[in-house]
Amino acid sequence: MSQARFKIVFNGELMPDVALETAKDNLSRLFKSDGARINALFSGSPIEIKRGLSESEADQYLAALQRAGAKVRKEQDGTASLSLVASDDHPKVASQPLQPASNSTDMTCPKCGQQQPKAAECSACGIIIEKFIARQALYAEAPASDAGATASPYATPKATVAEVLPEFGELKPLSSEGRIGRLRYLAWSLVLMFACMPLLGVAAGFFAVSEILGGVLMAVVGVAIAVVGILFGVQRLHDIGWSGWLLLLNLVPVVGGVFSLLMFIIPGSTEANRFGPPPPPNSTAVKVLAALWLGIIVLGIVAAIALPAYMGYADAGL
Repeated sequence: MSQARFKIVFNGELMPDVALETAKDNLSRLFKSDGARINALFSGSPIEIKRGLSESEADQYLAALQRAGAKVRKEQDGTASLSLVASDDHPKVASQPLQPASNSTDMTCPKCGQQQPKAAECSACGIIIEKFIARQALYAEAPASDAGATASPYATPKATVAEVLPEFGELKPLSSEGRIGRLRYLAWSLVLMFACMPLLGVAAGFFAVSEILGGVLMAVVGVAIAVVGILFGVQRLHDIGWSGWLLLLNLVPVVGGVFSLLMFIIPGSTEANRFGPPPPPNSTAVKVLAALWLGIIVLGIVAAIALPAYMGYADAGL
């Protein structure tokens, strides 16, 4: 007895508390597909995303798609073993040989296996027999490269979705992609500050030669520092699960100060979110640099409070 096969069906419904755009982004990343094909999945009509799966494979697809936000269901695929041609929808499923007709006036449908008197159309599944056989023959003869070239842009995605994401994401300091946690954000910011000091010193030294040249170099160094700092901030927001565009709130008076403080306080998600897997664990160097940066901030606050008091005491003594 052949093993039961299953299919994954989706009719556009979402899992509870999942936004439509979030689900589309997750599915696009999961299927490695473009937006047009993902949008086609939300037409409202039932769509068979994957067919011919074993029960364990179907459960993997079901779990992966539900985590992405799609409310899919698993159904038994009664026709998976009847395909004449192996395809992405029917992996590793052997075609069933047609049963001989009981007499010369009977025939067997090549798609569903229905036995009936000879006719141009199947009374069970409604296919036109000759057209179905001709199409299956074309599929069998067409090379794989041609099949990909003529694929319909409205076809459902065929990528394997049961892949396992890496446990931790790759660190990319000079990229707007990826995630970094609070301590790494502090550590990288401190390294950026130390790195820019000699560059600013060199640029300032050129003022002795030419004020114009010194001003240009100072502007170039300043823009480079700002760009790298923005990339760090975007990755920090990604770790929280927020869009990097929220970094523009730093330009708003008062709100910007509060928002910058929140970036240091709010922890990132411990699991993968729409921006990728969590960052690697903090190394000892990251912890030391973050603690040093916090120490500098605390000393700055103490100095800002103590210095005016000392100046007032000194003036009173005079």
